[in-house]
Amino acid sequence: MLQIMSEKKPFDLHMHTTASDGVYSPAEMVRKGHEAGLKLIAITDHDTLAGIEEGKAEAEKLGITFISGVEISTKYEGISVDILGYGVTSNARLNDVLLSLRDGREDRALRIIQKFNDIGMPITMEDVLEFSGKGVIARPHIARAIVKKGYVNEYQKVFDDYLADGKPCCIDKVILTPQEGIELIRESGGVAVLAHPVLIGDDELVGRLIEENHFDGIEVWHRKQDFNDQKRYMEMAQQYGLMTTGGSDFHTDEHKLGQFGINWNEIIVDRGA
Repeated sequence: MLQIMSEKKPFDLHMHTTASDGVYSPAEMVRKGHEAGLKLIAITDHDTLAGIEEGKAEAEKLGITFISGVEISTKYEGISVDILGYGVTSNARLNDVLLSLRDGREDRALRIIQKFNDIGMPITMEDVLEFSGKGVIARPHIARAIVKKGYVNEYQKVFDDYLADGKPCCIDKVILTPQEGIELIRESGGVAVLAHPVLIGDDELVGRLIEENHFDGIEVWHRKQDFNDQKRYMEMAQQYGLMTTGGSDFHTDEHKLGQFGINWNEIIVDRGA
């Protein structure tokens, strides 16, 4: 279990690399964090620990405190609930479950590709692999392939019009329940944090999730959560006795490392060491 300490220290505990759907390698991501003045970081790729060793080694060279992380996809009553696991250690069960989730992503990608072909936007798995490489195949890779083909001008518009829940090319993931995700994280020596609660879209549901699943923490600061959101989730953290975390959810340079609504001169955060 992580030991939690309070420190005023620039951090970013939510970032993605080429091990999943980010555009920078784990080492490059750590170097970008160092250039941004961060002192504490976590790589939290989707359903994989593949970038952890490389990221940790680079962080040690640069003197940055590094937390091993993962972002696990779950669903509750048909709603996507992402869970950040911090301080996780690789083990057979975790690796097996993450592998099954990745296999499910590949099958899902093939079905999404077919849907785009069916509506007159032909792409291939090779087009998608140009962006995913050897990492986990995810919707952002498909969206970039669609933009490169010239079918849609903007990456976000591919999501908004085709890949979001209920849109023509949406396919549900092979997924765990929140409780299964939390148990997997804890069995691996980590703590479970509810990611970007604002994206759930229902604070009453957020409260129910916390009560029923006994999260360890909640992501109070996120690039999509404004001051009022932060205030509500901080109050929720206090109500349920949760640790608080935050991160940019960095995937591309459109997102700013370490910049997610925190005044670093005022805020004291929970820190994993």
